[in-house]
Amino acid sequence: MVARVATVAYHGIDVVDVDVQVQVSPGMPAFQIVGLADKAVGESRERVRAALGALGLALPPKRITVNLAPADLAKEGSHFDLPIALGLLVGMGILPAEEIANYLALGELSLDGRVGGVAGVLPAAIHALSCEKGLICPAAQGSEAAWAEGLEVLAPATLIALVNHFKGSQILARPEPRIAVADGSIPDLADTKGQETAKRALEVAAAGGHNMLMMGPPGSGKSMLAARLPGLLPPLDPAEALEVSMIHSVAGELEGGKLLRQRPYRDPHHSASLPSLTGGGHKARPGEVSLAHLGVLFLDELPEFNRQTLEALRQPLETGRVSIARANAHVTYPARVQLVAAMNPCRCGHLDDAGLACKRAPKCAADYQARISGPLFDRIDLHVEVPAVSASDLTLPPPREGTTEVAARVAAAREIQRARFAGIPSERRPRTNAEAEGTLLEEVATPDDSGRNLLGRAAEQMRLSARGYHRVLRVARTLADLEGSDTVRRMHVAEALSYRRVAPGAKAA
Repeated sequence: MVARVATVAYHGIDVVDVDVQVQVSPGMPAFQIVGLADKAVGESRERVRAALGALGLALPPKRITVNLAPADLAKEGSHFDLPIALGLLVGMGILPAEEIANYLALGELSLDGRVGGVAGVLPAAIHALSCEKGLICPAAQGSEAAWAEGLEVLAPATLIALVNHFKGSQILARPEPRIAVADGSIPDLADTKGQETAKRALEVAAAGGHNMLMMGPPGSGKSMLAARLPGLLPPLDPAEALEVSMIHSVAGELEGGKLLRQRPYRDPHHSASLPSLTGGGHKARPGEVSLAHLGVLFLDELPEFNRQTLEALRQPLETGRVSIARANAHVTYPARVQLVAAMNPCRCGHLDDAGLACKRAPKCAADYQARISGPLFDRIDLHVEVPAVSASDLTLPPPREGTTEVAARVAAAREIQRARFAGIPSERRPRTNAEAEGTLLEEVATPDDSGRNLLGRAAEQMRLSARGYHRVLRVARTLADLEGSDTVRRMHVAEALSYRRVAPGAKAA
């Protein structure tokens, strides 16, 4: 007899069915796992043996073979422990095979029989629902699985609790779905004194989902401003929350099984490696650019990042996804992020202060800024100078407007964009102006005659690329939305152009 238990493997955020086949047959005592299992899966033998021992059960003195089918698919992770244990319990006649066949199982086993948390419960739950099966998962992640409405979820804390449930001596209640509550740690924009131009650009970036670069001397408030951006952004809607939470679930970062509602904010250190930023490694896990999907990716000290690492961001910023190609995996993750970066104008940071600047100025500034390629600069919509804050600004009382007031204007502008794009099929529908492109962008963002003439002259004088031209249109559309204007006018185009970085050798319009 071969006992069968359904489980899954992961290919990015996609789920692949795995059939755990357990055979207990006469022969020399042995316990073998086959089916292209990695080391973590191979070590399941000892965890399962000890967990069954904690129940007072010993493995039969027979030949035990566990096959993970399909055999040519790489199996990774500790979540195969629970389905292997269930297969053994069915093979030993302790659990009924017909009932176990109705469930998809995943979970890691402790030596004392506790069921520990694993990555990827949320996508597994959605897959189980589509297959018309129930789900058996760790108790710590039951609320994560419960978001699959209509799915039967068993979330035992221990293996013995699961056995007792199927024996009828204990009933496992269905867990309740939970949402991660904002901890209130996002600082208020009212804490920032001065920097009115930068705060205006931050509002525009939040309203349209635009990429932004802040350049200024140390201590001018660049990181302070970036930390306040999440408070200006609207919460994730239900579909977005599910999309973002699935990525965090696969990465094992969905704390307590709670669905995320606040937009992600990721700020990796400039020493971050290429796989940690874009994804990859042995198991092709999502990187920071995917964990920031539909949120903010903040890169402080931008020129200090490895050049190759920064160049790898060019494709995700353009396409909204990142493809990881490895010898043993080819995986694509969503990566629709809002890039916010900060940098000093030169290595010493005091280019505009003759008393503090180094002796190599201005050549040091040219060398330092040259670490960022032109194509990457071109993908940034808003280039903002953040000068040093004067002592007189610091002595001023707090500004009248804070995060609450600005966030209300951002929400109104976002609602205009949502209504504008509502009639477009979901697979092509932009969420914000920053995602609009092609003929759709021309339909919604073409300026009036005066604005079109200004943009045409500026494109020639500032040597705007086609990408830069369209990014100016997107920013101008956002400026019009913030004002509540149906038409993109000359003033909107002029302000959008003021945020563009002038190419070397060109002159501002």
